[in-house]
Amino acid sequence: MEIILWIGFYFLTFYAFLPALVSRIFGFRVFTKGRSDSGIALTFDDGPDPEYTPKMLDLLKRHGAKATFFVVGENAEKYPEIVARIHEEGHILGIHNYVHHMNWFMRPSTVKRQIDQTSDLIKRITGTRPLYYRPPWGILNVFDYANLGYLQIVLWTSLFGDWRKKIGPDKLYRRMKQKLKPGQVFLLHDCGSTFGADRDAPANTLSALTKILDDGKEKGYRFIGIDEMIAVTEQAKKKNKSRQAAKGSEARGQEERVAERKSSIGPIKKIVVSLWMLWEKLFHVLFKLRPVGDAHFFNYRVRRYSGPPLDLRNDRTLRSGDHIMEIHFENQMLFEMGMKSKTSLQLAIRIIREIEKTLPDLARELAVVPKGDQVKALYGVSMIHRGSEGLGFETFELPKGLFARLTNVYLRFLIRVIHPTGNQRVREHSDTLNPRMLIMERNTLLEWADESRPNRRPNRERPVESSL
Repeated sequence: MEIILWIGFYFLTFYAFLPALVSRIFGFRVFTKGRSDSGIALTFDDGPDPEYTPKMLDLLKRHGAKATFFVVGENAEKYPEIVARIHEEGHILGIHNYVHHMNWFMRPSTVKRQIDQTSDLIKRITGTRPLYYRPPWGILNVFDYANLGYLQIVLWTSLFGDWRKKIGPDKLYRRMKQKLKPGQVFLLHDCGSTFGADRDAPANTLSALTKILDDGKEKGYRFIGIDEMIAVTEQAKKKNKSRQAAKGSEARGQEERVAERKSSIGPIKKIVVSLWMLWEKLFHVLFKLRPVGDAHFFNYRVRRYSGPPLDLRNDRTLRSGDHIMEIHFENQMLFEMGMKSKTSLQLAIRIIREIEKTLPDLARELAVVPKGDQVKALYGVSMIHRGSEGLGFETFELPKGLFARLTNVYLRFLIRVIHPTGNQRVREHSDTLNPRMLIMERNTLLEWADESRPNRRPNRERPVESSL
């Protein structure tokens, strides 16, 4: 029995879990986000629906917008006239399996048969085979990479839970507006008849999308098909490569210095760094961390605070059980930053600057993240004590106990990995390297989102220093 369980574990790991992680984390063989100066890709799943898809098409037509519809084959077979209309009005058709079943629970031959069946159906209706595929729930199995052949897998940049009716049109609109930026691939739904969805949920999507199309027009954005988004992204990548190649000897010298520093890392440390990076990816998945900001230096999650009461600014008190927004640094970026920094002060200044850039995005996330309205403070743990006060943080000692000891060990390890002279720093300043809680009260954080204020940074008179 134990052998059977182990065989099942390894099968699920390599057939299902690893492909999903690889595609999501590393973007292997999938398209998730574009590079465009003004384009946003609207994509719709699960249709066509006889009630809501025509209304979506009417709305898009009024605004001169283009979109991509990933259709379920059995729905397309029921409503071929809607599929024909999608094609005739210049939108892109993609495949969403013949039935809305997860690829993990189907044999590879079954997945391929469903894709081929839907592709043949769309070709009979429109005369053209689709070039794009989105698996239900965005979940792949290991054989999908080989089975899909000419199809491009398309996932998404942002999804909004619009398959649930209870979210309401106003909250859905706020979530969508928060992500209204060029290069985004929006995942929306024009059908509510699939498992787990609410039948009339697309009514909310229609209402919210009406406002989003108006907002996009005011900002000068265009709503484009996934084909154009992929094309402009490839062009942007080529231009970026050309610019990188033309930077000259100074840039190459900088890269060579970084490469030299990386090459000087011993084999044991390389293994440790690799395992550390892998653990971070798993941590992101297990605890559902969300990226924030365009540079993706930081991630966050909303959780409940567990610790002693803390008196904060504005006569607020943080108590055990209160919701907090917990911030995490992207370790890959931190490692790269450490490799490029010549001194500990330079590294600390870079970190403080990145935090300052990200605070407005974190403040705006409170309006869209689930339970964001209940968040009482921004929370983090760091060895950097001074300098953070100038951004509006307050610092507190970690409560003594197992968590404090483990955090101390982990952050010392972190310094050894990313600090320019990490090992020496830990040996020489062991007594002064103590992690502290960095906490920013909610109203202080919200000030960072106020674009009308000429100076959003409080307490600027404090110098930027580091305890690294």
